[in-house]
Amino acid sequence: MDETTANPPDAAPRRRAPLVVVIVLLLAAAAAAWWWYRVPHPDTAAQVAALQAQVDELNRALARVRGNADTFRARLDDGDKVDASVRQQLLALGQRVQLSEDAVANLADLRMSGHDALALDEAELLLTLGGERFTLFRDVPAAIAAYRAADTALAEVDDAAFSTVRQSIAGEIAALNDLHAADAFALATRLSNLRAQVAALPQAASLSPAPGDKKESAFARLFGAFVQVRQDADTAQAQGMVRDAALARDLLQLDLRAAQAAALARDDAGFRDALAQAHAQVLATFAVQAPPTVAFVRELDALATAQLSPAPPAVLGAALKDLRNLRATHALAAAKAASRHNEVKK
Repeated sequence: MDETTANPPDAAPRRRAPLVVVIVLLLAAAAAAWWWYRVPHPDTAAQVAALQAQVDELNRALARVRGNADTFRARLDDGDKVDASVRQQLLALGQRVQLSEDAVANLADLRMSGHDALALDEAELLLTLGGERFTLFRDVPAAIAAYRAADTALAEVDDAAFSTVRQSIAGEIAALNDLHAADAFALATRLSNLRAQVAALPQAASLSPAPGDKKESAFARLFGAFVQVRQDADTAQAQGMVRDAALARDLLQLDLRAAQAAALARDDAGFRDALAQAHAQVLATFAVQAPPTVAFVRELDALATAQLSPAPPAVLGAALKDLRNLRATHALAAAKAASRHNEVKK
């Protein structure tokens, strides 16, 4: 206790010595650091120069990038302009295509309207021909053929309004089929067969032989040139009876030919009159009881029942009237539409 109290000044310098050393070391370190950072070294200058070169290169690269960007921007602008031009051209082409489509549609409409008009003209002509054929000649098959051809022509028309005309045509065809008119050509063929059978008909016993077979004296022929002897008859039909076999066959041929011509001409009255004369001629001049004559007369009676000229049906001409009315209505509607279109243009 006494020693410690006696030596306090020596202990204080001993504690200060390490502190001074630490301070000196810190100052030396600070001076070294200041010197290190303030005084340039060869390695540091090279690094700085390299870094500066890199910075310059980066600046040049950046300048090139900026130039390329400007070039690309200019190209993009040019592309936008080209796109705008192409877009305008596409719009113009679209308008031209639309105009072309409208023109083609107009041409198609004109073609279809012309086709329909031609088909309607053809149908009207065929209906007129069919009606006149029946009216003038009572030719039912020809009239039906004309009406069917008119129906075929109307089937090509796109307008559904004309379907009513086709219904009228079907009604007229059915009415003509119900008439059951005889076929003139078939009747003519049957009459031709009868004409071929005339030569085989057996003559009556009262008929005189043919002029070549009759033997007369020269006096009789001379006397017969001035004097003719006739027998009286009870009826006018007996007075007209032919007594010569060859002449009777010729007259029968003429009657059958007249009936054939009347059948082809659809002359019902002339046909029946010719058959009646042929029937009377056969009964008056040929053997009535012979089988060929019986078959011949039976065929004449069957031909006489044929109806060549039936009365026209009530519906005949209705289809033609409907067609003309519809065409007049459509023409009036088209004229009104054209006038309105002209007014809109004005």
